Amino acid sequence: MPLTPLDIHNKEFNRGFRGYDEDEVNEFLDQVIKDYELIIREKKALEEQVSEMEEKLSHFSTIQETLNNSILVAQETAEDVKRNANKESKLIIKEAEKNADRIINESLSKSRKISLEIEELKTQSKVFRNRFRMLIQAQLEMLENDDWDQLMQYEEEESKQENR
Repeated sequence: MPLTPLDIHNKEFNRGFRGYDEDEVNEFLDQVIKDYELIIREKKALEEQVSEMEEKLSHFSTIQETLNNSILVAQETAEDVKRNANKESKLIIKEAEKNADRIINESLSKSRKISLEIEELKTQSKVFRNRFRMLIQAQLEMLENDDWDQLMQYEEEESKQENR
């Protein structure tokens, strides 16, 4: 068991015939007591400081563990969000490609239909022009023909007779 300052203070030495000077020994013992008390106070203060540091260390270790767990959860969540975003983007791309294909197919179908209509209109235009040309030629032939003059005379005579 370690000595206390009180143990040092109360220590009595046996006196011998030619012993040490009592005042010198007492003075030295007083100095030892002061130094020993100082060391004990410092030791106690350091033990308290160590205890506080251990509590802080424990507290910070708990915080560190919590932060590490939070970081892991955040990383997992980020990975989940990233995976979900990739899946969603792939679905959006597939949907866009489907819509693009559908629009292209509809456009091609409309284009073909319009091309067929244009060809049909060209054909009808040719038929109409040929018929119109034939009509005009028939009319020209009638004009060039003497029958026209006779028809005109006949119509004039009829109108005269009707007026009478």
